[in-house]
Amino acid sequence: MEDRSMQLSDREPSTAVKPVMWEELEQLIATGQSPERIEAYLAALPVGETARVLSRLTDDDRVRLINVLPADEAAGVIGELPRPQAVELLERLAAATAATLMHLLPSDVRADLLGEVRTETAEAILDAMHPEIASSARAMACYAPDTAGGLMITEYLAYPATATVTDVMDDLRAHADRYRNYSSQYAYVVDRERRLVGVLRLRDLLLARRTQPVDELMIRNPLAVRADAPLNELEAFFDERPFFAVPALDETGRLLGVVSRDAVKQAGSDRNVDDYRKAQGIIREELRSMPVLLRARRRLAWLSINIGLNVIAASVIAVYQDTLASVIALAVFLPIISDMSGCSGNQAVAVTMRELTLGVLRPAEVMYVLGKEMLVGIVNGLALGALIAGVAWLWKGNVYLGLVVGAALALNTMVAVCFGGTIPLVLKRLRFDPALASGPVLTTVTDMCGFFLVLSFASMALEKLTGVA
Repeated sequence: MEDRSMQLSDREPSTAVKPVMWEELEQLIATGQSPERIEAYLAALPVGETARVLSRLTDDDRVRLINVLPADEAAGVIGELPRPQAVELLERLAAATAATLMHLLPSDVRADLLGEVRTETAEAILDAMHPEIASSARAMACYAPDTAGGLMITEYLAYPATATVTDVMDDLRAHADRYRNYSSQYAYVVDRERRLVGVLRLRDLLLARRTQPVDELMIRNPLAVRADAPLNELEAFFDERPFFAVPALDETGRLLGVVSRDAVKQAGSDRNVDDYRKAQGIIREELRSMPVLLRARRRLAWLSINIGLNVIAASVIAVYQDTLASVIALAVFLPIISDMSGCSGNQAVAVTMRELTLGVLRPAEVMYVLGKEMLVGIVNGLALGALIAGVAWLWKGNVYLGLVVGAALALNTMVAVCFGGTIPLVLKRLRFDPALASGPVLTTVTDMCGFFLVLSFASMALEKLTGVA
């Protein structure tokens, strides 16, 4: 039985087909069209349209769609849906129906979905699944999603060291329907305790004698990773080697699964998207098909906190209202200093977040980061300060205005870079999510510091600045 996602990926992209409206599929479902008609409609969708069309359906329509389609097609639908909608769909399905679909999904997708539904839903589905498959899913659930154990698949080829080439070829032919969807160029050789002892390249089977034992063909002492290896280690592994996949082992050397290069690449991409989403205040997964009030409520929680932080930053300006009223030109440069300092600080945040992700930096190394970023802050601060000072001087013809805004930007850039480099480490040690909290905290500090520096310097040089419009 072919996997629907594989069928979809095999289709040629079509740029000539007009965008398909999801209302067409809604109409087919609402009018009770036959499963064959709906199946044919889905199969005819061009590449890139399937996920879009399915995601626009209502939750009720998606449930009806799953219930009328054959099981393999229904599993393909779940595989095409964005993860939040797939989870919501499983929550609405009967446990027996969901269990049937779980059997047809790849092991890594199955484990991810079961890990995101409610605990009671997951247990009900697992209880309705085949005991062996349920046991495998429970075992994979023990590993974090961004580790080898969470990314591995358990669909792989493994043979005992005593097998011959004939044994392997006979098995491949006998189970061709099941193995057809396996994404593997290797077979793994294990001992009686399923400890990995070698890797067998499938192409070597074609050139070998039929009676030859596989332990004479296999690559001994193959490279492997621990099942608890984090994502950054897996990325480094594949960056350094041209392998398509690597076996994942437990602490005793038993073969648990196989981690593919594509799975690691996708996980890295997902992590980067999640970090960016959090940095913009989208704490949880959001799709525009979700209820408006739910989306608004989730966003307002973060935006409300930002209002408070911005009021705190703006309070500095209130202290220097008289200075600002006397030198109106300062109002032009306040947002420039705020924005440039924020950009400099965010660059430092990005580098720290990247090093934390790669595992080359620990949260305790605050002073190390501070020393490194201080040098960058001094260089960039002096350069940016000189640039904005020249602009202010040439624009308004007042050298003191240039000195005020230039010195303020130079110092604030140093502060922003040092603070931006260290704040993710501090937040990490305090058990806050640095991807979510670093931006607002950095913005508040750099705004307060920048406003204070500009207005305090201006107050000290007020006699030289009075009259500058």
